[in-house]
Parts: sequence; C-alpha cells; structure tokens
Amino acid sequence: MSKFYINKLVITNSLINSKTLKKVLKLKLNGVKVMTYNSFNEEIQGKVDVKSIDENWFLSGSGFTILHNTLQKRIKRLFDIILGILIALLTMPIMILSAVAIKLESPGEVLFKERRVGFGGREFTIIKFRSMRNDAEKDGAKWAEKNIPRVTKFGNFMRKTKIDELPQLWNVLNGDMSFIEPRPERQVFIDTVEKEIPFYNLGYSVQPGLTGWAQVM
Repeated sequence: MSKFYINKLVITNSLINSKTLKKVLKLKLNGVKVMTYNSFNEEIQGKVDVKSIDENWFLSGSGFTILHNTLQKRIKRLFDIILGILIALLTMPIMILSAVAIKLESPGEVLFKERRVGFGGREFTIIKFRSMRNDAEKDGAKWAEKNIPRVTKFGNFMRKTKIDELPQLWNVLNGDMSFIEPRPERQVFIDTVEKEIPFYNLGYSVQPGLTGWAQVM
C-alpha cells in the first residue's frame, strides 16, 4: 500500500471544531505548513480574493506598519524625489518631442488635467499628456478601453509605451503621488466600484501611485 505525505494544509473554512483544530495543530508541530485560503491564494496567484476578505483579514495582516512609521515614510519619500528627478531628466527629450507631436496632431492643450481621489480621500489634480480628442467625454465620463476612436494615433502610441504618464512625475515630486501604490481613480467611478469591492476605500490610507500591484499583475 502506497503512503502519501502532507507538506501543506489549506484551511478553507473558518468554522472548525476544537477536535479538528487539535489535529491541525499536531500536523503543524510535525512540520506541515498550515495556511488559510487567502494566504494560499496570495502565495500561488499573487492576488487577493476581495470577496472573501473581512475585518479579521486586515487585523491579522502584515505590512501596515509603514502607515505610522515616520522613518520608513521619510525614506520612501526621499526615494520618490530622487527617482522622480532622475527619470524627469532622462526623459525630458522624449517629453518635449511628445508635446510637439500632440500639438501637431490635434487641436487642444498638450497636457490633460483631471481630478482624482488620493490620500485620505482628498482630491488632487493629476497631469498626463493628452492622448484623446478634446471632445472625448462630451457624452460623460467613460471607463478606459482599448482601440477606441476618441484616442488619437500618437495618443495610442503614448498609451502603449506609457509616455502619457510621464507628466505625473510632477505629481510625485509635488507629494500628491508615489511611485508604487494603488492607482488613483475619479470619484464618479469610485462611487460605483465601492459598491462592488469590499474595503476599497482603505486604499486612501496611502498615497496613490504611478503604478501598483494591479497594473503589474
């Protein structure tokens, strides 16, 4: 008869009786790695199942110390400033050429400014290179899409290469944004998203970023 060995145990149900818990504890003491469903999902997929998290998940989670660690926050801010200046200097020729191309392709302002929600739920003005026509939202706010006619040809190129995001370096240097944090969104969209995603408003606990886990993954 073949014998199987357990090296990892995933608990998917929090309602476990004391007898089962004692067995699980014995397995853990014998070297078996015991994980909750959420922690297993994070390790394997690199994602969090937002429909399954609750207050207990946040209470037992790690990574919240930076919110109140003055030294860590200062180091992070210094990193943002130094990196922001370096990238701005290196990409200055690209930004100048992009500004000229935008002006030649379609009438309107070179820069696109929009109010977004940031740290503490406060709004700030985000700056990007304009990649759409001036009348892009004449019928109201729309979610970002792919291959839409309201995006100009050069605007489409900027979006694919992320050149349109370069002016946001000013937002980073100004302290409204950081490099790595959740992306900021418009209030009109947040009102919809908060109804679907639990604890979405906890994202306001940190500054918004140029890019975040959702964009990378």
